Amino acid sequence: MPGTILITGCNRGIGLEMTRQFAEDGWHVIATCRNPSAAWELGELAAANQNIEIHSLDVTDYEQMAELASDLKGRPLDILLSNAGYYGPKGVALGNVDVEEWRKVLEANTIAPYKLVETFYPQLAAGARKVVGILSSKVGSIDDNDSGGGYIYRSSKTAVNQVVKSLSIDLADQGIKVLALHPGWVQTDMGGPNALISAEESVAGLKQLLLKASAENSGHFYNYDGSSIPW
Repeated sequence: MPGTILITGCNRGIGLEMTRQFAEDGWHVIATCRNPSAAWELGELAAANQNIEIHSLDVTDYEQMAELASDLKGRPLDILLSNAGYYGPKGVALGNVDVEEWRKVLEANTIAPYKLVETFYPQLAAGARKVVGILSSKVGSIDDNDSGGGYIYRSSKTAVNQVVKSLSIDLADQGIKVLALHPGWVQTDMGGPNALISAEESVAGLKQLLLKASAENSGHFYNYDGSSIPW
């Protein structure tokens, strides 16, 4: 049965497509992004679907996050999807690391997903499905790293995987399932035009993982196609 999902970073790419697909399936979508007035595609989608509501949220603004949770107080969430993120500078090799940018990436990709779960935990605990999905990346897999470099983005995703694991343990007694999800190399603004798969294909796979989440696969790291990724 359809329920309610809250998604961050819905102005483009995976977040926008996730909003589209869940709305088409009859779900009520609480779609957030930093600047809704500039998110014209999201606005058009919401105008055509009464089951989409848009809220402003910068995921690194924890006061704003708390205010949104207060506004949504008493409304159960079935799925909470942490999609918003920040890639930071590209071509980050040894001797070419901008420490301030590193802090920004860690804030957006590691700390913010944790704060999202911490902040919306009461609504999630009141939901029927009780599922958290946190967008990670295969480049965060230590086992998969055979090329080096990428210190900033890699480390932020490795760290958020540890957050996912701890959350899955700490929230297990409440029946809340937490998954780390790799969307694949997707044709988005972040992934670029040479990426291997479309946002539609990626989201279709991610959606199935969220809908089928169970206690047995909580705390695990999955590719969009359902295959496991080593930590």
